[in-house]
Amino acid sequence: MLELFRNHLTIKFPVLYESRLLLAVSGGMDSVALTHLCAQLELNFALAHCNFNLRGEESDVDESFVLELGGNLNVEVFIESFDTLDYAKQHKLSTQMAARELRYNWFQDLAESLNFDYILTAHHSDDQLETFLINFLRGTGLDGLTGIPEFNDNIARPLLPFSREDIEDYLKNANVLWREDSSNISTKYLRNKLRHEVVPILKDINPQLLDSFKSTLSHLNDVADIVDESLNAVAKRAIVDIDDNGISYKISEFKKVNNPHAYLFHMFKDFGFTAWDDILHLLDGETGKQVFSETHVLLKHRELLVLSEIRDEKSTETIKIQNVDAAISTPIGTLIFEMVQQVKEASNNAIFIDLEKLEMPLYLRPWKAGDYFYPIGMTGRKKVSKYLKDEKLTLFEKDNIWVLSSQDNIVWVVDKRQDDRFKVTSETTKILKIILNS
Repeated sequence: MLELFRNHLTIKFPVLYESRLLLAVSGGMDSVALTHLCAQLELNFALAHCNFNLRGEESDVDESFVLELGGNLNVEVFIESFDTLDYAKQHKLSTQMAARELRYNWFQDLAESLNFDYILTAHHSDDQLETFLINFLRGTGLDGLTGIPEFNDNIARPLLPFSREDIEDYLKNANVLWREDSSNISTKYLRNKLRHEVVPILKDINPQLLDSFKSTLSHLNDVADIVDESLNAVAKRAIVDIDDNGISYKISEFKKVNNPHAYLFHMFKDFGFTAWDDILHLLDGETGKQVFSETHVLLKHRELLVLSEIRDEKSTETIKIQNVDAAISTPIGTLIFEMVQQVKEASNNAIFIDLEKLEMPLYLRPWKAGDYFYPIGMTGRKKVSKYLKDEKLTLFEKDNIWVLSSQDNIVWVVDKRQDDRFKVTSETTKILKIILNS
């Protein structure tokens, strides 16, 4: 197996030969095999072991075993002890999910703080099959059927081509000991139930099951590549704008494809959405209709779908400005006041006003229903709500609009339009320039 492993790394993972590696080691068969293989290839690595304190003395013996393993191989060992049950309770997670979250968070912290290039885990082809079956039984899309990736950011899994049998044979032939996790025997966990009761039957039906499965995974990944290529092509045509408010997509591009539901699913599934029929109905829905996930919202705005993160509730803060001789830090940026001698070209984020027309203090606040102003360059007054509608702003953009007022009179719909009543005229003697640096 050593030569097969060496060849596999040379072809698929050549970068590991020149990298600083952190090996996730439980003390079990798989991770011990990975440790010895890396040692035989003289890779630059350290070990990281999590004590989840779930099996009493057995967990402590595992920790001691890993420390001894590192000592025998003369490699550094990092140990972290977790109160896994308490973490699971606090975060409302299953014990397994809590342990997974704890270990990967710790691995990433170690990698970042100690400059490890890659984290290596000992997943193998039997793990691939079990993960596939778990996802299949729970219901999944194509992503859930394409297997565990060999590379995922800075996490590498160089044992994926090898079976549990290959690994056990390697360790026995090398007279290497490992620890058995007693919890792996219990069939109360779905993975263990599949491992001990289902997979053996499948292997009995097809002794070449893992080889057949590898072929299936290869075909599924080829299909996934085709899907990604098609999705990227549609996204390239559909996306018309990306800004602080989100991503805007042309609805017409989703209507052109044969199966809009499938494209919407793959385009937005990573944002936590589940109400796919509701999202499909947005294509022909009224402007302003929205569909929410826990983290994002998808809005129908005229001929667009706008994807945005859900932000904190709109601020109702009002900022009182006593004088105009200093910069003011605000939730929407920094307001800068500057006395100037002449008016230059104004813009959305810079206005010129007649200082003597102001009544102090000034107030900066989010706009509200009933607000009105006299837009410069227009005749008469206009409700801010109507002005924003005419500007064709989305709900998200409207939520981020603030106004600057002098007493009860709006001076500026900030970053949009100033009020005509405060404009500079031929009679103005003191010109104040107000700038918003966002």
